[in-house]
Amino acid sequence: MTGHGAGADADAGRPDVDRIAAAVRRGERRGLARAISWFEAGDARGPAVLARLRAEAPASRRPAHWIGVTGAPGSGKSTLVDRLVQHERAHGRTVAVVAVDPSSPFSGGAILGDRVRMTRWHDDPGVFVRSMATRGRLGGLAGSTLRVAALLDAAGFDAIVLETVGVGQSEVDVVDVADTTVLVLTPGGGDGVQAFKAGVMEIADLFVVNKADLPGADRLRSEIRDAQRLAAQPEGAWCPPVLLAKADRDEGTTDVAEALARHHERWGRGHDRARQERRARAELRAAVRTRAEQAFAEAGDRFVPDLVEGRITAEAAAERLCADVVRFEP
Repeated sequence: MTGHGAGADADAGRPDVDRIAAAVRRGERRGLARAISWFEAGDARGPAVLARLRAEAPASRRPAHWIGVTGAPGSGKSTLVDRLVQHERAHGRTVAVVAVDPSSPFSGGAILGDRVRMTRWHDDPGVFVRSMATRGRLGGLAGSTLRVAALLDAAGFDAIVLETVGVGQSEVDVVDVADTTVLVLTPGGGDGVQAFKAGVMEIADLFVVNKADLPGADRLRSEIRDAQRLAAQPEGAWCPPVLLAKADRDEGTTDVAEALARHHERWGRGHDRARQERRARAELRAAVRTRAEQAFAEAGDRFVPDLVEGRITAEAAAERLCADVVRFEP
């Protein structure tokens, strides 16, 4: 496989890496935006900035609280996230939001950009909002989201909210990186049944029945609680609370914020190294997946005629593509 390596890119852009890493450490938003753009573009300078920040992070730095917010489209996740930002700011904490949106079929960019999301925080220096496109991935987290969140953590934010697309079973990838996972459901529309089928019930640390003024809210809460009682729980385990909320009216959202804080206080402290390694493992998986997709885009078509004619199996072709990736010299 031909092409220049990531290491060469990083060396060529070292002055830029030094400048942007310093800007991110100072909390400059333009520097953050530039580094994130590098990640989205697949530019090696993005990972180089993150590596620099990690290497130079003071040992006393307190990691951010990573909060995953997931649920079906239309459940009111964005409105709830906006209220959580409001709560964090009212208590003097800084917060970054990474909203993972469906990709435009034409441009590949996020359809729901940060220009139309949470615009009231645009001038608040304690809030940073960024929308990222899934770029065709079925998973809830875009390929570079993990490293962007890590970058925001290194920049010193107190809380990082990862709001995912909400596409069912693939939402379980959020649990790999979040300290606390919030599952947002709404009465009607079969949300509860879908949650049970998809397996996302197991990843939630907190359930929010949003739009609780709609018929069936109490019933949905009862169904969730019944499911919890049926599940075997180790003694002393956290039992996810089931809260009612009307995020558009800012009702019940303070209870959600307080439950998040309680969970983080109980389970989010004292495990920093294990958390970092779990996120690094997920980050590495994402990088391997991205590299494999690049290999297919660059060389996969050469196997198509042989596959059509039966001269090779898909598995054998995949093995040869993976071998090319292994031989690739960064």
